[in-house]
Amino acid sequence: MIWQTSRFQIDLSQPRVMGIVNVTPDSFSDGGKYFTQGGGFSGVFAYCEQLIRDGADLLDIGGESTRPGAPPVPLDEELARVLPVVRHAARLGVPLSIDTYKPEVMRAVLDLGADIINDVWALRQPGATDVVAGHPNCGVCLMHMHREPQTMQATPMEGDVVPQVLSFWSALRTTCKRLASTRPASCSTRVWVLAKPWHRIFRCWHVSGSF
Repeated sequence: MIWQTSRFQIDLSQPRVMGIVNVTPDSFSDGGKYFTQGGGFSGVFAYCEQLIRDGADLLDIGGESTRPGAPPVPLDEELARVLPVVRHAARLGVPLSIDTYKPEVMRAVLDLGADIINDVWALRQPGATDVVAGHPNCGVCLMHMHREPQTMQATPMEGDVVPQVLSFWSALRTTCKRLASTRPASCSTRVWVLAKPWHRIFRCWHVSGSF
């Protein structure tokens, strides 16, 4: 199974390790360990290189935290965080995934050679689909997200989450089919992202083949 991306064909016949690079001061996983506002990028650059030495097959770079309660980041700030890292990482010889939902950021990073767009809003922001359609070889990772980061935990999903998630993907199917019609034959993939408890995630994985 081969996943076509902008610069690379990724063989998914075996698991691949993605190294997460948060160019943020407030992500839940590292709390700004490698990036601080106004602190420069040397730590982030070094971390990208270390992840690859440690065995990462590809890098996922993001400039806006989407943890529960995280505030939105202005466009100019996200670009200022992400673009220097993409320029550096594009020379490291591994596929680059960019975690963003803003069409302007998508366009900028794809023009720099990014390989994959990883969108927690699943291309639902105005203009996002058009940007991806304009780069027909790029990989796309679409995620399910309940509400938005500011409100996702204020009113968590209730009841059986599986029908709700499948309904979300069914509604998105038309967009995906239209996008697929502009692209060369390639591998497609799905990522289920849900709030804990973990048994909800495992159940969605179990029934994902029915979609």
